[in-house]
Amino acid sequence: MTSGRHVFCLVAMTACTVACSGLTEPAPSASITPKKPAPAAQQAATAAPAPTPPVPPAPAPPAEQGEMATAAHVLVAYQGALRADPSISRSKQDAQKRAGEVLARARKGEDFGKLADEMSDDPSAKRNHGSLGRFSKTQMVPAFSDATFALKAGELSNVIETPFGFHVIKRTE
Repeated sequence: MTSGRHVFCLVAMTACTVACSGLTEPAPSASITPKKPAPAAQQAATAAPAPTPPVPPAPAPPAEQGEMATAAHVLVAYQGALRADPSISRSKQDAQKRAGEVLARARKGEDFGKLADEMSDDPSAKRNHGSLGRFSKTQMVPAFSDATFALKAGELSNVIETPFGFHVIKRTE
């Protein structure tokens, strides 16, 4: 004997089964065979052209970036100077004196690259014989840039102080 409550549950379960099968099975009207592609002419007529991405501007030529220089330097750092190697223990006065010695030797005609190899506290200057390559005025600290850009190719600066220590600069181009 089936009570009204059991009939209701049976009807509800059947409805749920039918409804849930719609989530995992294709509808009776759906075709299982794939659609045939539209003819190429029809596809071309309905397809919108792809938008063209904007072209980034080309980098400015060197003349528009401002004056450029090529230089080499010897850096003599002191304890407490910006980015000074922790092993450097010389005082600021000793560093200035050592930079003066570098300048005197360079003015006597010693090879600047060899002086950088021997005397510079800048590791990249030691690897590159003092060469900094080509740079613009804004790439260096003001005191260094001002001194470099005041020189003509082949000239030496006086001893220049920056937060990194004392420099002797040779403009090479």
